[in-house]
Amino acid sequence: MGIRFVLFVNKQGQTRLAQYYEHLSIDERRALEGEIVRKCLARTDQQCSFVEHRNYKVVYRRYASLFFLVGVDNDENELAILEFIHLFVETMDRHFGNVCELDIMFHLEKVHFMLEEMVMNGCIVETNYKATDCEIIISATA
Repeated sequence: MGIRFVLFVNKQGQTRLAQYYEHLSIDERRALEGEIVRKCLARTDQQCSFVEHRNYKVVYRRYASLFFLVGVDNDENELAILEFIHLFVETMDRHFGNVCELDIMFHLEKVHFMLEEMVMNGCIVETNYKATDCEIIISATA
C-alpha cells in the first residue's frame, strides 16, 4: 500500500475532505491532521512540497485556497503523487467546471466517488485522464 491518507484543507486549516486507507482512531486522525496541516500551511511557496512527518511522507500542493495533502509511505515516488494530485484536480475541474471549495463542500459524495474511482485500498488504480470521467455514473446517483 502506498497512499495512507488524502486530505483537502482550506487556508484556515479546516478539513474539507479526509480519506484514510489505514485504521486510525478518531483521536489519532484529529491529532495527525492538526500536526500535518499546521506544518504544511506554515511553509512558504519557495519550499518544496514534501514533508516528512512521523512515519509518513506528506506530499502537498496548493490550488487557489485549497491544499491537497497526500500521506504516503517513505519509499513512494513524490513526483508521481504530485501528478496524481494534479490529475485529481483536473478531473474535478472537468466535472464541476473550475472547481472551488464550495463545490467540494456541497458535493462531497461526488468527490469521494471520484477519489474511490482513482484510488483503491491505498493504491492508485486509474491515471488515464479520459477514464476518470465519472459523469455518467455520478449523474445517475445525483
